[in-house]
Amino acid sequence: MGKLQKGILGGFSGTVGTVVGSNWRGKDIIRSRPKSSGKAPTEAQLLQRLKFKLVIGFVTPLQSIQRQFFAGNSGVKSRMNKAVSYHIREAVEVLNGEPFLMYSKVLITKGDLADPQNAVVTAAAGGQLNYSWDDNSGQANAAADDVFCTVVFCEELGTFALYDSSVTRADALAAQSVPGTMTGKPVQVYCYFRNSVGGSASNSAYLGETVIL
Repeated sequence: MGKLQKGILGGFSGTVGTVVGSNWRGKDIIRSRPKSSGKAPTEAQLLQRLKFKLVIGFVTPLQSIQRQFFAGNSGVKSRMNKAVSYHIREAVEVLNGEPFLMYSKVLITKGDLADPQNAVVTAAAGGQLNYSWDDNSGQANAAADDVFCTVVFCEELGTFALYDSSVTRADALAAQSVPGTMTGKPVQVYCYFRNSVGGSASNSAYLGETVIL
């Protein structure tokens, strides 16, 4: 049932007859009610649904990051929609009819801040990851107080470890402890910089796969 929100001349939410009302970014939207189709989906449609399910499952835990730092909010697509579209288009490969993520193509953040330069990660005993990178403060828009952040993904567990630190670009070194459940398991590691006030970020860098010790 539809619900009037601003009187009979205003917008409404829900379904009334053959139309559906909603509010999107502060605008009242009215569209026709979609018709159900009795046709079986094609192989291409089924594959696209599998790609969408794969990408949504991966990016959903990253919403707090990508809503802030994935491209801009210009245009009709939200940042999350842009993240989903990018990964379906650029980061999904199909093998024997099954889609899978190419981790080297994944972008956690997409922005204009100077990227991490020559960043590397090494695993240390006790579930610790050690990072190093070149301090390129002062080059382009790289600031010494840009904050170093990481994302660690364990495919076997389907879980992430997110690290928003107090370490800066100028420090050139950082250490992160990951959950004990990841010990002995391979993980995918990414890093990026955000500026000190959180308004912008770099493109994330893929640091490869490593095994947690």
